[in-house]
Amino acid sequence: MLCLSHSQKNRKLCLSHLPYFLRRDLLNITMFYTILILSLFLKFASSDNKTEPGFLFDDYFELGGKAEVNNSNMSSYVIFADSGLSEAGQVFYDHPFKFKNSTASASVFSFSTTFVFVVISRDPEFSGHGLAFAISPSKGMPGALPNQYLGLFNATNNGNSSNHVVAVELDTDQDFQFDDRDDNHLGIDINGLVSVKSATAGYYTEHGNFKELDLKSGKPIQVWIEYDSLNQQLNVTIHPIKVPKPLRPLLSLARNLSPYFFEFMYVGFSSASGSKSSHYILGWSFRMNDQAPEINLSGRPDIPGVTSENEGDRSGKVQKILAVVLSSTGGVFVLLLIFGAHMISRRRKFIRGLEDWEVLYGPHRFSYKDLFIATKGFRHRQLLGKGGFGRVYRGILPFSNVQIAVKRISHDSRQGMREFVAEIATIGRLRHPNLVRLLGYCRRKNELFLVYDFMPNGSLDKFLYHVPNSILNWKQRFKIIKDVASALFYLHQQWVQVIIHRDIKPANVLIDNEMNARLGDFGLARLCDHGNDPQTSHVAGTPGYIDPEIVQSGKSTTLTDIYAFGVFMLEVTCGRKPVDPRASAEKVMLIDWVMNCWDRGAILETVDWRLGNEYVLHEAELVLKLGLLCSHPVAAFRPSMSSAVQLLDGVAQLPENLSDIIKSRDSGEGSRQGGVANDEFSCQQISVASLTFTESFASDGR
Repeated sequence: MLCLSHSQKNRKLCLSHLPYFLRRDLLNITMFYTILILSLFLKFASSDNKTEPGFLFDDYFELGGKAEVNNSNMSSYVIFADSGLSEAGQVFYDHPFKFKNSTASASVFSFSTTFVFVVISRDPEFSGHGLAFAISPSKGMPGALPNQYLGLFNATNNGNSSNHVVAVELDTDQDFQFDDRDDNHLGIDINGLVSVKSATAGYYTEHGNFKELDLKSGKPIQVWIEYDSLNQQLNVTIHPIKVPKPLRPLLSLARNLSPYFFEFMYVGFSSASGSKSSHYILGWSFRMNDQAPEINLSGRPDIPGVTSENEGDRSGKVQKILAVVLSSTGGVFVLLLIFGAHMISRRRKFIRGLEDWEVLYGPHRFSYKDLFIATKGFRHRQLLGKGGFGRVYRGILPFSNVQIAVKRISHDSRQGMREFVAEIATIGRLRHPNLVRLLGYCRRKNELFLVYDFMPNGSLDKFLYHVPNSILNWKQRFKIIKDVASALFYLHQQWVQVIIHRDIKPANVLIDNEMNARLGDFGLARLCDHGNDPQTSHVAGTPGYIDPEIVQSGKSTTLTDIYAFGVFMLEVTCGRKPVDPRASAEKVMLIDWVMNCWDRGAILETVDWRLGNEYVLHEAELVLKLGLLCSHPVAAFRPSMSSAVQLLDGVAQLPENLSDIIKSRDSGEGSRQGGVANDEFSCQQISVASLTFTESFASDGR
């Protein structure tokens, strides 16, 4: 009866006599709602100061005409010309995005946008001029013209550097004024309508086959536009909405977009549809520093003229599947349950068998069966080459027909597991066009496998020494040197951690189909955070490429790679190995020979004789002198990789007293002479330096 009393005393007595578990649950519930309310309050309180990173628009709108955008954050504009006979439509997001910091040297942040569009034509002969996604300093394009100018520019400002407009055009009319390739293409436009890069509309399948798309088909098509700030690369991908996003983009432009962007910019669309076609956007999302959110098209309304997506056929298939499932007997379900239990049991055993490094670093794991079939049982005739840590086989993956290279770690390699884990931990997470891409791995008992992209042209040393009828010209050699420099710059200074490769040589540089160089074989690589020391335990490398300072001190640094890169540059330019015991006494050591020739004013005599006079004099002289500087016996004189890249790109110049710097052997003397400073850090010093030599990893490629 006390519990029914309304007195304060009785209420307290009633609560105090509740069971313990009820009082505990009441307390937990009270605390949960208190925290929830506080978090919501803090979220709303800070929302006014939060910069908007992007948006997702799942509705649709028409560009031009009587278009109305059902979104309070977007504005539409219509531009008329020719007494109203021609028009262009613009739709822009109302709020600007911060694309870079306010400093003059700031880089553009990464961004991503995706949208689904459809072009509905009422005249098979002409479907308008096209549409474009644009990034502009203003909300809209004042003064822009319709027709061939797509509502982006006009006859006066087209091509002006003051425009600060970057756009991706979806062009449905060939205009020879702007060097259009055809009437069905995509193009990347910077400040004007003459595209810096363009391609016929289409996409690449997972097997690498190109399938053309008709922009005027009336079918919904999805577009992805993504900029990677780290690699300064703009990718444009297009595909039907039923097809997953292709891995290979249609357009890829390697360019720093920072000069074309202000701190804050607007994003939107422009369209010149003409009087006999309509352009619709069926969904649009945008995101800074992340991938744009996926667009949900399932709930969009029907638009007159848009080609059906065979929804009736799909529902019929679903009904057939349901009929089969419902008509199945109980025995089938029992078999499924038994099979499921078996698979779960195998999966648990597999997870228990994973090691820590596989959980942390493991990309795609291949089955041994697939690799065995791909390499035809690791037959000898599939062998591409062998090195200190294993053999490399060529293979073709079953079902996908993708060519691969499989590195099989030797059973008797004492360092095999450690080198294997090092390669998984590094290249498995790297993404750079001048690095060999690791596709995955396989571990079977005591056997270890790494799976790479197959490089049909093999390794660089094959072109230098083993194929006399296939001589690299100077343009190819200079590009290979710059490609390797770009890869090392990424490893040393651009990735989230510092990576020391420790085995730079032509045998570890592979050549792809387009004669681009890709650095591979990370079996000796070491990682550390920027500013910290990696836990190196011994000196590694190949004779002729090993830094003389590291042999004495046991310190492994980024300058170790720079020394090997200097030797690499001399080797590619001169077409001979760093040490040639069969040569005359003055030519045995490549570095000494090049230096002696420079002393007597004949440094270009060291250029590969097979080139004749077919090379650029100032480029060859630059590479030879830079090679000597990078391979300086005193590490303090060597440049950083960022400086080396600037010198190769022509942005910076070699010091005038370079000869005196290279001849110096005292680090203090270098500072007095104005030597090339570097900001590299040194890695852990050890008391006793052991040495590991490696063979050429794959004489004929991976």
